[in-house]
Amino acid sequence: MKKNHCRIAPLLAGALLSFSLIGLAAEPAMEKDGMLVDAKGMTLYTYDKDTSGMSACNGQCAQNWPPLMAEAGAKAEGEWSLVKRDDGSMQWAYDGKPVYTFVMDKKPGDVTGDGKMGVWHVAKPEAY
Repeated sequence: MKKNHCRIAPLLAGALLSFSLIGLAAEPAMEKDGMLVDAKGMTLYTYDKDTSGMSACNGQCAQNWPPLMAEAGAKAEGEWSLVKRDDGSMQWAYDGKPVYTFVMDKKPGDVTGDGKMGVWHVAKPEAY
């Protein structure tokens, strides 16, 4: 029986550590080179047609400009808030402005969506 305890103890310790870290929330994005980027380093954008606390980018728009989605149970903190989308899912917003990535950005640091159609802009913390 001791052999089983030796195998279970590390698993139990790992599970307890994971459980204790669940309560530690990280911001959904970070600032890099003066702009906001997601956890993968992809540039985030704002859309001029959005109103504070509401996304106007749905359907085909959201396919081209994927919203920065919030996981179930995510909590607003500081400048970060949550926006309920038309389909009921939750999206992150910075200072009330929903944020998105752009499908044409292929690698971290790309900003191919900046100025697109005159309504898409790189999300910058100091801009708000």
